[in-house]
Amino acid sequence: MSALPVFAHAHRNQIIMLEQTLQRWGGQQDLWVFAYGSLIWRPDFVFAERRAARVYGWHRALKMWSTINRGTPQCPGLVFGMLSGGSCQGMAYRIPKEQGLEVLRQLWQREMANAVYDPRWLACHTEYGPIQALAFTLSRSSPNHTGELAAHEYQRIFSQARGIYGTTRDYAQSTYDELLRLGIADKALQRLLAHI
Repeated sequence: MSALPVFAHAHRNQIIMLEQTLQRWGGQQDLWVFAYGSLIWRPDFVFAERRAARVYGWHRALKMWSTINRGTPQCPGLVFGMLSGGSCQGMAYRIPKEQGLEVLRQLWQREMANAVYDPRWLACHTEYGPIQALAFTLSRSSPNHTGELAAHEYQRIFSQARGIYGTTRDYAQSTYDELLRLGIADKALQRLLAHI
């Protein structure tokens, strides 16, 4: 189940992390993916089931620099990462094992273009019982972690940052709107959007 030929042009760390993820999954059972940001409202892959899920020990945070998807090197935008601490309510997707490898390749092209996230298998709590799902987490030691940003910095980013998928502002607003639609409260994100 090697992905090396597909990603021969990619960053070595990206390839290594995909290989490790493939080994951990094994391909013998359906693949679960935990969504906490844009994967909730734009998964871009076929799934067999979607469940509301909560992860403990991690939380959603708009604290990751984006120089491709929602910004540029000259005007970096922001995307969500999962930082350690607290809890995070999101959605878990079940992908049939026959499609698992292809979905992982798609996710790596979308989420791991710069090999910034740390892919982890996390325990997700759902109304139908616990599952292990792949999630894209962010280390506070990563150079892409913003640290604490002042209100005026969020205002500037929301008004100026735009990447290949659109603006940081639209990305954050779309995530918030979908969370509301699903009955998920995110007060931290609500406070950030008040800066618009």
